[in-house]
Order: sequence, then structure tokens, then C-alpha cells
Amino acid sequence: MVQRLLAPGEIEALDHTAIPRLLLPQPRSLFSARAARLRRLANNEIKGIPVGATLRGYLLLMAALVDAQAAVTLALPSDAGALAAAIDIPGDAAIAQALNHNMPPLPVSGARPAAWRGVFDSLLAQMSTLADSQPQFSSVVDELRALTGAELEGCADAVLAQFGDGINPLHAPFVAAALQVVWTLQASLLDARRVQPLVTGALCPVCSSHPVASVIRIGGQSQGYRYLQCGICASEWHMVRVKCSNCEENAHVAYQSLEDADTGAAPAPDTINKANDPSRVARAETCDDCHSYRKIFNQEHDYDVEPLADDLASLMLDVLVGEAGYTRASGNPLLWFSAA
Repeated sequence: MVQRLLAPGEIEALDHTAIPRLLLPQPRSLFSARAARLRRLANNEIKGIPVGATLRGYLLLMAALVDAQAAVTLALPSDAGALAAAIDIPGDAAIAQALNHNMPPLPVSGARPAAWRGVFDSLLAQMSTLADSQPQFSSVVDELRALTGAELEGCADAVLAQFGDGINPLHAPFVAAALQVVWTLQASLLDARRVQPLVTGALCPVCSSHPVASVIRIGGQSQGYRYLQCGICASEWHMVRVKCSNCEENAHVAYQSLEDADTGAAPAPDTINKANDPSRVARAETCDDCHSYRKIFNQEHDYDVEPLADDLASLMLDVLVGEAGYTRASGNPLLWFSAA
């Protein structure tokens, strides 16, 4: 018997309980794994994501920053109740009200948790201890410590809104790193079963931030499904494949890689279901409806893919797709460019 293929609309109508709709982050392992991946990428060890010498130093710098995130995270209480108090997670009533109205329970808009400033100070202290191995940290830490409260909050506003004008590209990744720690820890304390999808699937249902990239997961109920990963809280939410993660149209989606361009034509017989195919580890999903793109990483071809780290390392793919006329749908919190 031949199994009938489902159309995109039919796929979305399936019993959602069979698919994990939301994967919450595990911050006590996430940052250490991300730092390790950044170092492997910097050393050009990942087939399918070639890294040139000019990018290597930056990846190692960001690996040290992510190490600092891991250290700050591990220094916070492991008990859920104590952690919730330490990072100012909203109360049960506020979270319930948001969920009852299909709103994100931990929105990045509005007032920030006061605890973020303490996390930021702890992050600066961690970076100071790394100044010998990463001398670039020294001057940046001094500059960040010299910011007024208003300047620091303004930088945080710009980071969370992904508004690049007027932001110092040297300061932004370090401010973003502190915000990531707070929101990732808060997200880890939620009950994934209670968080509902937003009206638009293009924004994080936990904090309403943009995804940094998407990833095809393997293992368990997530096998073969595509998830978008939030750039701030690291939550991952399901979105069907071959659907633009920006405008959510599916008629003109194509995939570009550094080794070849896949526009939907049937693959060669020797590449069907081929594991460890470097050309499929990192690809750009382009859409001719909104003329944007977002990268998609495939765990089926590299078990250790890490969306934020792999996105940061694959700038060559950004150049390729940008030259083809597509605009990046959203940025990476650890990389900012000067508007000048």
C-alpha cells in the first residue's frame, strides 16, 4: 500500500500532542555545549561550516564569553524556588494571565527583571578573570563598567528590539549575553505543556523574540521535526518544514548551501537519506515571497549542531545568500555590525 503524502495544511492539523510543540532550554548544559561548539567551529573541525582565519579569533572570543555565561549560570541556585527568586521570574498569577490570553509568559518588551543587572555585573567579573587569556576583554569590560545606568538600559533595549542604530557593536554581545542568561534560566522553569503558540509562529511563544535559526532535530518524538530556536531564551518551538519561518508562506521556499544550491529538484540517488552530508549541515532557507532567509541546521547530518553557534560561524553563507538578493530575517545576539 502506498502511503499518501500530507499537504502542509494537513500536517498542521495533526494531533499536536504527538509532536513536542515546545522544547525548553537546559541552561546548566546549554552554555557549556555552545562554548565547546564555538571552539570546534573556530578550529575548522566542522564539515559543512568552513571557517576562515579572519573569523576564528572572534569565535574564540565569543566562546570565552559563553564560558562566562556558563559560570554565572552554575553559580546561581539549583533549587527551582531559590532560582526563581534570584532571577525575578514573574509570579504564577502573571504567568497564568499571559497564558490565558495566548501571550508570551516572559515577554522581552516592557519592564526587565531587576536581576539582569546583577547577572550583568557577575558576567563582567567572570570576564575580568579571563583577561589574561582574552586581552580583548579588558578594554571592553572597562568600557561597559563606565556606562551609566541609562546607557546600559538603552543598550539592553536595543538588543532586545534588534535595533542596531546607535548601539555600540562591541558592547552589544556582552549585554546580550547577560540578557540571555536571565531569560534562558526563566524559560527553563516554565511548564512547556502550558505555553501556547502565538498568533504568529515566527516569534518565540515564551518571550516573543525572533528566532536566530532553525534546526532539524533527531531522537524521540522530535525525530525529523524542524524547530526554531529563540536567540534570547533558547526555547525551541515546532514549525513545519518547507515553510518560511519569517512570513510563513510555503510556495516559494528554497534551500542554498555553501557547496551547492538546492531549489527543490530531486536529489541524486546516492545522496537520498545520506547521513553526514556536509552540504546539508548548514543551509539557508530562502523565500521569494518576502525575499528573506534564515539558516537551518540539520542534526541528522551533524549530531552536535548548535543553532546560535553554527549561525555565528557560517557568515560565508550569509554573504552568498545576501549577494543573491535576500535579506536576513533576524540577527544573532552575539554579532552586531556598526551602522556607519
